[in-house]
Amino acid sequence: MWQQAVEGCRAAYEECPARSIAAPIALGAGGVLVYWLVARKKVRTIEMGDGWWGAGARPLPGAEDPSIRPFRVETSDEEIQDLNRRLDHTRFTPPLEDAGFHYGFNSTYLRKVVSHWRDRFDWRQQVDVLNRYPHFKTTIEGIDVHFIHVKPTHLRSGQEAKPLMMIHGWPGSFYEFYKILPLLTDPAAHGLSDDIVFEVICPSIPGYGYSEAPHKQGFNTLAAARICYKLMQRLGFQEFYLQGGDWGHRISTLISQMKPESVRGLHLNFFPPAKGGLRVLLSLLLGAYVPWLVGLTREDARRVFPYFEKNVYSILRETGYLHIQATKPDTAGCGLNDSPAGLAAYILEKFSTWTDAEWRHLDDGGLDRKIPLDDLLTNVMIYWATGSIVSSMRFYKENITREYNKTPDFRVGIYVPTGLAAFPNELMHTPRLWAQGRYRNIVSYTYMPRGGHFAAFEEPELLARDIQQFVAKVARK
Repeated sequence: MWQQAVEGCRAAYEECPARSIAAPIALGAGGVLVYWLVARKKVRTIEMGDGWWGAGARPLPGAEDPSIRPFRVETSDEEIQDLNRRLDHTRFTPPLEDAGFHYGFNSTYLRKVVSHWRDRFDWRQQVDVLNRYPHFKTTIEGIDVHFIHVKPTHLRSGQEAKPLMMIHGWPGSFYEFYKILPLLTDPAAHGLSDDIVFEVICPSIPGYGYSEAPHKQGFNTLAAARICYKLMQRLGFQEFYLQGGDWGHRISTLISQMKPESVRGLHLNFFPPAKGGLRVLLSLLLGAYVPWLVGLTREDARRVFPYFEKNVYSILRETGYLHIQATKPDTAGCGLNDSPAGLAAYILEKFSTWTDAEWRHLDDGGLDRKIPLDDLLTNVMIYWATGSIVSSMRFYKENITREYNKTPDFRVGIYVPTGLAAFPNELMHTPRLWAQGRYRNIVSYTYMPRGGHFAAFEEPELLARDIQQFVAKVARK
């Protein structure tokens, strides 16, 4: 394209009668045009960098073991006995009358959760469930990274599985994806189209679950993204798809900014706007009245304005955990790491409110309306058995700094093909208009009919279908 621009400038020069005067003008204009055309095609990226998060000094290059090692989740009589002893000695505080979940986890219902956990929940059986899929560990930047790797069992002749990395958030884990994995790797057996079949890799973010916690300060989403990218490289994938929500959305977005040539497509079920700007301000001022005038749909207006006009207080009410974890995570974490009942209350309260904020009015928080209690407790047990609640909370302190919105990734657009699934009960709704300020190549944007923050856990089929249709669109381009 730039060669055509140069030829055009030269032709204009040849035809000009006052060549001596036109020469510098034509050449200057041509140079500007060439620069603009070349710069326009160049996609800015952010530096991947490097790091070392193991204990002690970094060893010499090449000393790190790059092997992929099989891993199994295990438990013991001692672990279960210690858990039961602690549950037996839980101290409960009576709730206020008619408080529901407005003050946090209702302790009357907490008694029922603890009783179920103590007498009916079978951790050994759930360990067998966890081991249903192949687990592995590998050492990257000095720490052991845990992941599951699920390959399809049925492929048509000539069909290739598409590699997909799915990244969880807090207070979730790789277990969030157990319901969606069969839909993605064996879709025909579950009533979905088998035109698109995936090979899925689900890592545990370092410091979460069975991934080793960083031993040094500063492990943020950029470091986590780099480790996830290195993991895919180590598994032999030069190109792949990404999917994420919560912290997983930021980690997968960062990978797309660091290595866009490797990311075939990015699918997100959580995508808060990175910053405001005039378009956001105008849509907030006028969108409730004339949404079409400021680029919003009626559905955007329905989802956005009850929140911003009537429930701004919700931002304060629902972000207390964030302030604690972004400032002094170890203090609260000590208590959570010592008390299984406290840990369950802290984690499960989020699974209540972030699934449906209206469940705050209920004495049981609506907890098991969408996700069985055994599944919720399995997620809690992953934190308890690994003692990882403190290191998972530290992730907030490492990321939410005074310069949070000034980091390089907020100044660089995302140009990889992007699919956005907007679930109605998400923490906040981001219209396509707002998302376009950051995600510059939105291939699909879906208003999901139901579901909240934990999409893969709550609505695995809806999410699986949306991932499939997004990847199908990307493949046709």
